[in-house]
Amino acid sequence: MKNKIIPYNPKLKEYARELRKNSTLAEVLMWKAIKNQALDVQFHRQVPMLNYIVDFYCHELMLAIEIDGDSHGFRYFEDKNRQCELEKLGVEFIRFSDSDVKNNMFSVSMTLEEKIKSLKTPLKSPQGDNPYDLKQTLIQTHNRIKPFIHKTPVLTSQLLNEKAGCNLFFKCENFQKMGAFKMRGAANAILSLSEEERQRGVVTHSSGNFAQAVSLAAQKLGVKAYIVMPENAPQVKKDGVRTYEGEIIECESTPQAREATANSIKEEKGATFLHPSNQDEVIYGNSTAAIELLEEQPNLDVIVTPVGGGGLIAGTALAAHYFSNNCKVIGGEPKNADDAFRSKQSGKIEYNSAVNTIADGLRTHLGDRNFPIIQTYVDKIICVEEVEIIEAMQLIWEHMKIIVEPSSAVAFAAVLKNRKEFATKNVGIILSGGNVDVRNLPF
Repeated sequence: MKNKIIPYNPKLKEYARELRKNSTLAEVLMWKAIKNQALDVQFHRQVPMLNYIVDFYCHELMLAIEIDGDSHGFRYFEDKNRQCELEKLGVEFIRFSDSDVKNNMFSVSMTLEEKIKSLKTPLKSPQGDNPYDLKQTLIQTHNRIKPFIHKTPVLTSQLLNEKAGCNLFFKCENFQKMGAFKMRGAANAILSLSEEERQRGVVTHSSGNFAQAVSLAAQKLGVKAYIVMPENAPQVKKDGVRTYEGEIIECESTPQAREATANSIKEEKGATFLHPSNQDEVIYGNSTAAIELLEEQPNLDVIVTPVGGGGLIAGTALAAHYFSNNCKVIGGEPKNADDAFRSKQSGKIEYNSAVNTIADGLRTHLGDRNFPIIQTYVDKIICVEEVEIIEAMQLIWEHMKIIVEPSSAVAFAAVLKNRKEFATKNVGIILSGGNVDVRNLPF
C-alpha cells in the first residue's frame, strides 16, 4: 500500500473541524455509506492536505473522495488545480456529484468499491518491472482458450477499400462461437477459476453477447451459469442464452438493477461474478482476436474496434503494443453514447445520462481495469452518428454478404467518417459480432 503522509497548512486544522460539524446532506450520506460498507480500509472526513481540505481520504490507499456540489461549476478550475497538485504527490481521486450521492447511492457505492479493489490489486502494467510477464500472460491465454474458440477469418473487399480509400482487413468475430468476440474473454475467465469456484457456478449481467458467451463457455466446461439480463434485451440474445442452458434472471434496464440482481445471486449461490468488460481475465481473452489479426496481417498501420464497456479495445491495445510494429489502436463509438470519448478527454471515467443508440452492445461505460490501458495505448476515439452506423452496417451486409450487428458496424463507420486520416493505410477492423434480430433491421 502507498500510505504516504501529505503535509498540510496547520491553519486548516480548525477549519476542517468546523466543516465536519457543518456537513452537507450529501457528505453525511456518503460518510454513512463508507462506514456501512465492508471496505477493509479506513477513511477520514475533511482531511487537510497542502493548502486544501479534501472531503474524504484513505491514507492507506492515498485515495481522496470529493463531492461536487451545486457551486462546483463556478470553481471548476480551482478544484482542478487542487487535484493536480495532490496527484503529483501520488493521491488518487474519485469524484461524485451531489445529486448522484443523494439519488443514486447504490451506483456510487459500487463505483467506490471497484476503485478500492483496483488500488489493492493493480493490473499488471506494461510499464511494470517486467513487461515480459504480461506478454507471456497473453500468449498463455491464447493457448488456453484455443480449444474453445474459432480462429475467425480475415476478409477483404475491394469495393469497400475504394469507398474508404484505404486497405481494409475485417477480423470477422461475427463467425466466432456464439456469434461474437465475447467468447474469448468468457472462456478465459471461466478457465481461470479453481475447481471449487467452478462447482459453485458463475454469474454475470449482460444485454446479450457476453450472456451468451458465458452460457456457452460454462456449458462446455460443465459449469452452472446465472445470467442477469435487462427485460428489454433483444429476443434473439435471450434465445441464445437459453440455447446454451444459461439460467436467465430478468431485471429492470438500469445498471443499478443489473448489479443489485447479480450481487444477490452471488451471495445466495456463492457464484463467481464475471464482468463483461472490466476484468483482467476477460480483457486478456479479448486480446486474442487482435493477436490473430496481427499474425495474419503484421503490417497493419491501425486497428479500429467498437467501444462500449472497453474490454475489446483494451485487449486490442495490449495486443498491438506487444505483437505489432507501432500499430495504432482507434475506437469507434456512437455519438449518442460517447462516454469513452469524453473519458479520454477528461482523464477520468465518464458516464452517459442517456444511451439512445441502435448499437445496443455499446450502451455501457468503461471500468477502472480497462480505462488505464485505454488512456495509455489507445490513440483516439471517433464518434459517429446513428445514420452513419446504419450506412456502414448496410454496406457490410450488401457487399461482403455477411451478417453483422449495429455495434460491429461502428468501427467501419468511424473509418468512413475520417477518410483522410486513414487514406492509403492498412486498416484492421474488428467486426465484434453478428447477433442481430433479422426481423428488426434498420434498413
